[in-house]
Amino acid sequence: MRLVLVVALTVAALLAPPASRLFAAGSAGSSGAVVRAVAGAAGEPRSAADDDTVPAVGRTWPVGVRPHVLRGWEPPATVYGPGHRGVDLAAAPGTPVRAVADGRVSFAGRVAGKGVVSVELTGTGDPPLRSTYEPVRASVPQGAEVSAGEVIGTVEAGGSHCTAPCVHWGLLRGETYLDPLSLLPPWLLHRGPSRLLPVLGVPLP
Repeated sequence: MRLVLVVALTVAALLAPPASRLFAAGSAGSSGAVVRAVAGAAGEPRSAADDDTVPAVGRTWPVGVRPHVLRGWEPPATVYGPGHRGVDLAAAPGTPVRAVADGRVSFAGRVAGKGVVSVELTGTGDPPLRSTYEPVRASVPQGAEVSAGEVIGTVEAGGSHCTAPCVHWGLLRGETYLDPLSLLPPWLLHRGPSRLLPVLGVPLP
């Protein structure tokens, strides 16, 4: 009897499909959405959660020296889902808005009553990265070439979705939203307080 049981268990083990095939069958069946979430399904729109192809070409913040981030980037779970497609930087009306990197103004005008400026960033691939700023009263025309740090407009008093005065800074490649803070290199993103240095050998007090 024991010998028969051992033989039966051995045969069952040999005929059973490998675990990898079981997992693959389950993934490709009713839970196919899991596979798409990891690999992405061809032809489906997507939202960008983490995109390591964004080069740190930024050379300045859009406003101020180290503005307070009122709300960070919150990528939507799906391309049409809720989220926050950019970052909100505290900025009073009239504050100069600067291009974070070299580029060409691809749009300067009004959208749904709000002033918007969009800059295609030089040397960032095809399609190029596009940095957007709103609500901004543009001081540069569409098609103008701008340099990093150049003033492209001023913060408008109205049209902001923030509870406090702010400028909304966005970043896109094509129709995919990305985190605009990824444009800034670490030395600019995490710059600490200024330090005084000795001058002409005179020691600091």
